[in-house]
Amino acid sequence: MSGPRVVVVMPAYNAAQTLVRTYRDIPQDVVDHVILVDDLSRDDTVAVAELLRLEVIVHRQNLGYGGNQKTCYDAALDAGAEIVVMLHPDYQYDATRIPALIEPIAAGRADMVLGSRFLGDPLAGGMPRWKYLANRGLTRLENRAFGLDLSEYHSGFRAYSRALLEGVDYRANSDDFVFDQELVAQVVAAGLVIAEVAVPTRYFAEASSVNFRRSVVYGLGTLRTLARFRAARRAGGHASQQAAGHAPARER
Repeated sequence: MSGPRVVVVMPAYNAAQTLVRTYRDIPQDVVDHVILVDDLSRDDTVAVAELLRLEVIVHRQNLGYGGNQKTCYDAALDAGAEIVVMLHPDYQYDATRIPALIEPIAAGRADMVLGSRFLGDPLAGGMPRWKYLANRGLTRLENRAFGLDLSEYHSGFRAYSRALLEGVDYRANSDDFVFDQELVAQVVAAGLVIAEVAVPTRYFAEASSVNFRRSVVYGLGTLRTLARFRAARRAGGHASQQAAGHAPARER
């Protein structure tokens, strides 16, 4: 396969009902390898992944969403990835968009690419209105703090260059859901380029979704991340480390 080596990582938790559909949409002519990291699922996620002949890593205990991603990225780098795609295995994001997602990195125009629901109409895809409004509000605050103009920061479908993952200390970040935003803060602090592409999404009963209570916790964690980032910038400190969180792991 020509082009950069592309590894897809899937941080999984109770994804047995949606994993096959997600995997079938991954363009095999573009992706070199797929790794699934199971965070102690209570269903048949591991058995399904093994039937699909994916590389499967199983945590001995639940490490949380951020802890799962740390294992994902460690494994992808060990597998020789030049571009790493993080894809939720819940069939919410359109995996056929992987070629568009990785193109800015392969072309040298970006270090990180977000698959954005908000470059289209997420409400048409079934996104709950309260989630839509919360996303819009947090995104406005993040754009102001980071000095960017992105349509959203909260996608479960994103790509990173190898150089980015080797250059930022993602292992210092939270093991919880706010890991994603702490990583963005590190990327911005390092002066790396973030791009985004439109990605259709689906909301349905089997797709995983953070409930309202956990969304509130996530939102507060995002606000704390922004406050640390801005304080570090004002102080002229090493923002990439000060913006990173050190919250303890939490059970899902």
